[in-house]
Amino acid sequence: MRIKNQGNQMSEQIRDCDNKTDEELVLLTVENPEFYFCLMARYEDKLLRYVGRISSVGKETAEDLVQEIFIKAFENINDFDTKLKFSSWIYRIARNHVVSYWRKNKGEAQVFSWDDDDKFKNMFGSGEDLEKEIGTRLIVEKVRTIIGSLKPAYQEVMLLRYLEDKSYEDIGDILKKPVGTVGTLLSEAKKQLREKIKKENIKL
Repeated sequence: MRIKNQGNQMSEQIRDCDNKTDEELVLLTVENPEFYFCLMARYEDKLLRYVGRISSVGKETAEDLVQEIFIKAFENINDFDTKLKFSSWIYRIARNHVVSYWRKNKGEAQVFSWDDDDKFKNMFGSGEDLEKEIGTRLIVEKVRTIIGSLKPAYQEVMLLRYLEDKSYEDIGDILKKPVGTVGTLLSEAKKQLREKIKKENIKL
């Protein structure tokens, strides 16, 4: 059951949590579990998109996975270090849960989704090394195919950086990798992407 269908279970006091940070809500949840509804409402849509992007599963399966992720996070809420970012913490739980699900049920390489056109094009915006915007639908599909041929580790850091808008520090927390390693992975991913695009003679 999605959190949006549970709104009538929350008191007015619990619903009024927009002015509280994630970390404050975690502390309140430890004292009163109802506050966890605030965190669920805040992160449900984000996690649904993220789970869909890193798994390519259908909507119903993604919703089931997100509910399992929320349960797992709640069960471990006392272990959360409030000096860290809750967003990175729950994304790490989500990522690990999806990887575990994929290994158990698929028995093959994890599949990433690059179907968000606006976010996808941001990878080629003026703020990054790949400076020219993608022009036609045909080119978009060709580049998606090329990205899908990259190593999963490269796809994952690119997805977190460009589709999820995560900082290098956040990506490091989610993947449990040093920031320098994240930078190296992104640099190599973009290098290989450029080489493959050039090899395919795609004009951007």
